[in-house]
Amino acid sequence: MPMEKITFEGHSGDALAARLDLPEGPHLGTALFAHCFTCGKDIHAARRIAQRLAAMGIAVLRFDFTGLGHSGGEFENTSFTTNVGDLIAAARYLERRGMAPGLLIGHSLGGAAVLRAAGSLDSVKAVATLGAPFDPAHVTRNFASADPHLHIDGSIEMHLGGRPVHVGADFIRDVAEARLGPAIAGLKRALLVMHAPRDQVVGIDNATQIFATAKHPKSFVTLDDADHLISAPEDAESAAEVIAAWSGRYLALTPPPPPPGAPEGIVRVSESDPAGFLQDVQNGPFHHMLADEPKAYGGTNRGMSPYGFLAAGLGACTSMTIRMYARRKGWPLTHVRVDVTHDKVHAQDAEHGADHKIDRFTREIVLEGTLDDAQRARLLEIADKCPVHQTMERRSMVETRLMA
Repeated sequence: MPMEKITFEGHSGDALAARLDLPEGPHLGTALFAHCFTCGKDIHAARRIAQRLAAMGIAVLRFDFTGLGHSGGEFENTSFTTNVGDLIAAARYLERRGMAPGLLIGHSLGGAAVLRAAGSLDSVKAVATLGAPFDPAHVTRNFASADPHLHIDGSIEMHLGGRPVHVGADFIRDVAEARLGPAIAGLKRALLVMHAPRDQVVGIDNATQIFATAKHPKSFVTLDDADHLISAPEDAESAAEVIAAWSGRYLALTPPPPPPGAPEGIVRVSESDPAGFLQDVQNGPFHHMLADEPKAYGGTNRGMSPYGFLAAGLGACTSMTIRMYARRKGWPLTHVRVDVTHDKVHAQDAEHGADHKIDRFTREIVLEGTLDDAQRARLLEIADKCPVHQTMERRSMVETRLMA
C-alpha cells in the first residue's frame, strides 16, 4: 500500500514523525493509531492493522509521541495529558488535509489516550483499544522490567520507542492522577475492547472494567494467546481482521462504483508475505479473506489455496442456485450442503478422449427436508444450472494487462 512519511506539530510545537498508510484505491475513511508506552509507530501490530485497514479503503496515521522514536522534543517533559494533546494534534492535522479521523485505535497506554481524546474529536465515530489499562497508572508498575535508573531530580532513565529517555516526575504524577471512568462512561462512540486473557503486562481485569463502564454500542473480543505487544504475526493479523470488519459498521464506508462490465466490483489480491505465499484478498471495502498454500508446499496454511477458492465458488453458487429454485417452487427444503473436492485426472478417464490431465471437481450434495424423489431429482438437475458451474465447463477468457 502507498505510504507517506510526514511530520506535524505536536502539543508543544515539536515536530512529530508519522506514517500515513493510504489505500491504493479510493479513500473511504481515516483512522488514527496511538502506540503503547514502550513502543513506537512501527510496532508490528500497528503496521499490520494499518495495512489491513488501508486495503479496505481506510487511511491510517500512526506517529511517535513527543520525545519517542523519530519525533522531536524531550520525553521527560511529557505526561499522559500531553500524549492526549499529541493525539488531538494528529487529528487536527488530518482535519486540515480533509481526512478527519472517524476511527481511533489505541494500544496499551495509547488505548487509554484514545479513550480520553475521543470526546474532543467530533469526527470520531468509533474507538478500538488493544490491551488498554482502565487505570493509566498501571503503566508505572512496569518500570522495573524496563531497567530504569533513578536520577537525583526524580526522573527515571529508560529505553522507550528505540531510544533512551527520561521519564519525568510530572509524567509519573500525571499518570497516577488520571481517571478514565468518566471519559469512558461519556464516550458516546462505538467501542471495541480487545484484550488477551494471558496479558502479563495489563491484566484482563482492565478490559472488564472498561467494558462494564462503557455504554452501548460496545463489543469485546479476546486476543486469545497473544502477548501484550501482539508480537506474533498471526495475532496481529487476527486483531487487524476484527478491527477492519467491526469498524466498517460504524464508519459508513461508501464503496467505489464498479467499473463497466464488472457489476460485483473488483477483487484485489495483494502479496502479504514475500517470503511465503500469503495473500490479502479484498472484494470491495467490506469482504476480506486470506489465500495461502499448505505448509507442505511452502506456505503457512493461514488461508484457503487458490483451488480452494475456486471450489468454494462452485459450492456456494450450487447451494444458492438450489435454494433459489426451491424457494420459488415453495418446496420444503430446509438445508443444503455441498462438499466439493478437486483433483487432476487423465482426460480419457473423464471421457474426453485426449491423453492429458484435466481438472475434476466433484460435488456431493446433501438436501434436507421432506422432499419427494421427483423434487430431489429436479434439484440435482438445477445444480448443473449454477452459473459458476457453467462458466467452469465452457471456455473462458482471461485478459491480463501490466499496470506498472
